[in-house]
Amino acid sequence: MREKRGQKTAIIVGAGVGGVATAARLAKAGFKVTVFEKNAFTGGRCSIIHHDDYRFDQGPSLLLLPHLFREAFYDLGTSLQAEGVELMKCEPNYNLWFSDGESFELSTDVSRMKSEVEKWEGKDGFERYLGFLQEAHRHYEISVTQVLKKNFTSILSMARPSFLRHLLTLHPFESIYSRASKYFYTERLRRVFTFGSMYMGMSPFDAPGTYSLLQYTELAEGIWYPKGGFHSVIAALVRVGERYGVTYRLSTPVSSVQVSPKHRRATGVTLPTGESISADVVVINADLVYAYNNLLPPSSKATSLEKRSASCSSISFYWAMDRQIPELTTHNIFLADHYRESFDDIFKRQLIPSQPSFYVNVPSRIDPAAAPEGKDAIVVLVPVGHLLDNREGKGIGPQSKQDWQAMVTSARETVFSTIEARTGARNLQGALVKEIVNTPQSWKDVFNLDKGAILGLSHSFFNVLSFRPSTKHASIDRLHFVGASTHPGTGVPICLAGSKVTSEQVLQDFGMEKPWKRGGKGKGEEVKEIDRLQALPLLSNFHIALLVLLCMLVMGVYRFDFLEGLGEGVWR
Repeated sequence: MREKRGQKTAIIVGAGVGGVATAARLAKAGFKVTVFEKNAFTGGRCSIIHHDDYRFDQGPSLLLLPHLFREAFYDLGTSLQAEGVELMKCEPNYNLWFSDGESFELSTDVSRMKSEVEKWEGKDGFERYLGFLQEAHRHYEISVTQVLKKNFTSILSMARPSFLRHLLTLHPFESIYSRASKYFYTERLRRVFTFGSMYMGMSPFDAPGTYSLLQYTELAEGIWYPKGGFHSVIAALVRVGERYGVTYRLSTPVSSVQVSPKHRRATGVTLPTGESISADVVVINADLVYAYNNLLPPSSKATSLEKRSASCSSISFYWAMDRQIPELTTHNIFLADHYRESFDDIFKRQLIPSQPSFYVNVPSRIDPAAAPEGKDAIVVLVPVGHLLDNREGKGIGPQSKQDWQAMVTSARETVFSTIEARTGARNLQGALVKEIVNTPQSWKDVFNLDKGAILGLSHSFFNVLSFRPSTKHASIDRLHFVGASTHPGTGVPICLAGSKVTSEQVLQDFGMEKPWKRGGKGKGEEVKEIDRLQALPLLSNFHIALLVLLCMLVMGVYRFDFLEGLGEGVWR
């Protein structure tokens, strides 16, 4: 599609989920959009690895907060169904495997959860579980409306009355583990309901209590898997954007963002070939710390970002098996016996624990097309520390603190032995026909992730809200950001929400209207009388009658005292 006369132009650097969604939104708003991506594929970490007839999700393998996906497509004038995206519900959510031979099944089925919780904490335990869900529900609803869908452009944004009145309700100054301990009295269930902080790249002993919302969305809304792999969602967004005129230039890295010296405004990008492309606005979806230090002019901000705490990295195995492993369900969690110590190894010592907790996904269990008939594709994610400095990641030299080659070998052996010991599966290594591995160094090399941190900057309290890097550059005009390390944070649905926040900020700067309704699908529609929300009166007829009777009784007693006093006065 040719650029129309007077049409505004936008460049997106990076085709991750945030970049792809922002490109489609700006194109629908009337921009001529070009996306530059260094790799030969879209989606960033949310991409696919193929080996023969085996298919692996390179990064995310479970879809949470489905309403944010539906809202994104609705805003773009379409739907997941219309774009051929089929979401399949995973049931159960997970199987958690413990070293003592016990397991715990997490599910959206209340009756199953009642049985599982009461098995360990009795009837009172299930009541406390419902209390935990109630608190997590509040965390979830407040976070969606007051954080994910709002921008925090300055410290004053946190002083908004609509947000400030909910601050303590979100429990940001307590950890997920400490909040869970108020509801669950056994160490087993405290672990069951806190391991999800790994999705934020944080230890449950450090992650703010707010993030129990992750457990809530899994238990209340379920875990979903897009048929054909997670990238099918990204591919659909790409197609929608292309219909609105977005141009994708894959295998085309950007070497720098052009900044006008006089006006301090982003004016385009320069490619390694020397080609210069101008634009009215530039949106960076590349890793934020990488972008500040490699694509933009040197600044104190770039230096300070490098010093901020980062999330963890991972050793990820992609295994093609010559047979099915029926002992494994779609999503499996193996928790370390030394729970706290294992997280300390990752987040304080930047290593792999001697006995790590890890996640195993079998996409072929829910989507048989992920592997040849009678065989399995398996993805294993072992959380590990991020790279410490530029020397790290090679696994060579005595000066290196992180020997990743040795860590990969150790992780592989531990994963095989742990799965076999806890599930009863046999000879997994003998069934392996092909292995592909991602390490912190490969995450850094392929996706320009600073320190190889797969979830960007940490989500500690002073790395979120107004403290998180802004969606707009502080001193360079017409330069915006979207992605894991900027507001609102990491994760595919969160980055989708972020693309809306960033896109609306761009449109506001240009004085352009948003071509989507505020609040998403269903808002503003006529409500039938039977569906109208009706608050009950403050007092029922019974309570009113009781109140009248009480008043009469009080008046009667008062009158009796008055008359008695009057009588005494007469007789005197």
